[in-house]
Amino acid sequence: MSDYQEYPDIVQEVRGALNPGRLKLQGNSIVFRNQKTGRSDQFHGTDIEKVQWLKRARGYCLKILLHSGHIHRFDGFKESDQEKLSSFVSRNYDVKLEPVDLSVKGWNWGQAKFEGNGLNFLIDNNLAFEIPLNNVCQATPAKSEITLEFHQNDDAAVSLMELRFHIPPDQNNQESDNVSEFYDQVMKNADIIQATGDAVCVFPEVQCLTPRGRYDIKMYTTYLQFHGKTFDYKIPYTSVLRLFLLPHKDGRQIFFVVSLDPPIKQGQTRYHFLILLFSKDDEMTLECGLGDELEERYEGKLQKEMTGLEYEIVSKVFKAVTTRKITVPGSFIGHSGSPAIGCSYKAATGLLYPLERGFIFVHKPPVHIRFDEVAAVNFGRSSGSNRSFDFDVETKAGTR
Repeated sequence: MSDYQEYPDIVQEVRGALNPGRLKLQGNSIVFRNQKTGRSDQFHGTDIEKVQWLKRARGYCLKILLHSGHIHRFDGFKESDQEKLSSFVSRNYDVKLEPVDLSVKGWNWGQAKFEGNGLNFLIDNNLAFEIPLNNVCQATPAKSEITLEFHQNDDAAVSLMELRFHIPPDQNNQESDNVSEFYDQVMKNADIIQATGDAVCVFPEVQCLTPRGRYDIKMYTTYLQFHGKTFDYKIPYTSVLRLFLLPHKDGRQIFFVVSLDPPIKQGQTRYHFLILLFSKDDEMTLECGLGDELEERYEGKLQKEMTGLEYEIVSKVFKAVTTRKITVPGSFIGHSGSPAIGCSYKAATGLLYPLERGFIFVHKPPVHIRFDEVAAVNFGRSSGSNRSFDFDVETKAGTR
């Protein structure tokens, strides 16, 4: 009897877009690797509270509710997978695979039931639809209704913009406020960034190449505020994919790159990367907030006062608050004696860094290619002088 099950063609719906990936169920954990971002989501079998089996438009769905309230949904299963999944789940995770009956009546009235970080809409006790509440970006209550607005995803062909619920008063209990109760339940899990509490620390007037300008960076416990003269961004740490610390070819400057998914928006422009620039020798003294809670929350990785090189302190704080590892250049050294290769991408000149698990080009436009995305590479003679050559990388998605 196999101690694991693997499904290579599973998709995860993220704000209306289907991200393909590989799902692996092991004896003590479940791992989903997103092919688009390369990010792996993993949780232990002991964290699982409930596992459900639903019919969806794209095959069948495995819905996993954790004790923490987080819900993971994986689509693309076949009907024939149900029996072996049921046996594996009950044997390894001590829960049953529960088939869920769906309502197809098409009624627009029913019962709202909050479960974990999701809202289930039931018709005759059968599930009609569900809403992941972390997709909600705004909730507006009124006298007898509440309006939910949703985060948008550029990769989704069709997006749900708004949903409005009419909530009549309870005739049996005139004093109860059903709208407020509904609103409070939504706000517990909605992804609405609110400035609550003190900032962990503040970096004033940081030079930023992408988006260009000088920005004050305020680090809070769950998000960072990126404040400039014209624009103000609030970026949750869940949007941070990777961190890079890259020495400039000149030996005097350092790039600090923050990879984001979803990207921040400035009009019609999307920024998938924040690129900060520091002088290698600049020093700073940083005073952190949160008082006595600071060292306990970040397990001693941050202190109330830190002195040192500016880029080292910034990278240390980002690593602690985002819980992301920092990628630095590996063993590759170019003819210039640095890990950077001066080159051009399309019409822009910049620096290419061969890393241990991919390539990154900075700074305009920033491009990151993981090795597991690469389908082929080609070295060709340049159309210019014989001292240079073209380096073509073709990804499995077909881009070059």
